[in-house]
Amino acid sequence: MKSRKILTLDEAKIIAAAAEEEAVRNGWVVTICICDVGGHPILLYRMKGATPMSAMVAPEKARTSVLTRRPSKVFEDMINQGRMAALTMPVTTLEGGEMVIIEGECIGGVGVSGVLAGQDAQISRAGVTAIGASYDFDQ
Repeated sequence: MKSRKILTLDEAKIIAAAAEEEAVRNGWVVTICICDVGGHPILLYRMKGATPMSAMVAPEKARTSVLTRRPSKVFEDMINQGRMAALTMPVTTLEGGEMVIIEGECIGGVGVSGVLAGQDAQISRAGVTAIGASYDFDQ
């Protein structure tokens, strides 16, 4: 029987704390969501002053990343390059969702919403690396 690594609530808390630290260091106010391998939220944290909409967008970014095994930026790039058919996919086409990869296996996703897309991704990546994980299969 195959065993699988799982992303725990304790690890999600570490990710969220590191992501919040990155946001605060830059003066940004965001919502952070960490999802399990099935795309279900483990933790959602909306910083004081973050917009209500960001609490809807962050989980979708995390879900998109974990279910597609790609950063959500891939889908934003598709749209920006004119591939409008990508709009029909059940994904969020906004940068800021990153995978949580341990030993070559995607075990979750992190989504951040509230600032510019590249800044959202920067915050997500800071969270992912806080637990010694990667956000890219090539790392």
